[in-house]
Amino acid sequence: QVQLVESGGGLVQAGGSLRLSCAASGSIFSIGTMGWYRQVPGKQRELVTTITSRSRTTYYADSVKGRFTISRDGANNTVYLQMNSLKPEDTADYYCNAAVLTTFRGNWNDYWGQGTQVTVSS
Repeated sequence: QVQLVESGGGLVQAGGSLRLSCAASGSIFSIGTMGWYRQVPGKQRELVTTITSRSRTTYYADSVKGRFTISRDGANNTVYLQMNSLKPEDTADYYCNAAVLTTFRGNWNDYWGQGTQVTVSS
């Protein structure tokens, strides 16, 4: 089994910063693309940002470009999300996602963290 555990959420004022972390553990042979999604109650989960494994190529949703930065630590199977200049509309539950290969001849499967709440007050 693979577990993704997020941390770092909380309450912050508009214009402030937060840093989220997500550590993957368990039966991991290789981790591919990792990313962050967010969801507001009653709305669909939306992609925020992703980062690939080898080239560290990143993608950002237009709504967070220039404010959020994703990074990863391969040695520790951890992905980070640095969020600056936060806005009230960034308020959501943030979920970590990772594509994981559990064995050499296995298949890639998607895994999710339990979510961490981010609240930005105006």
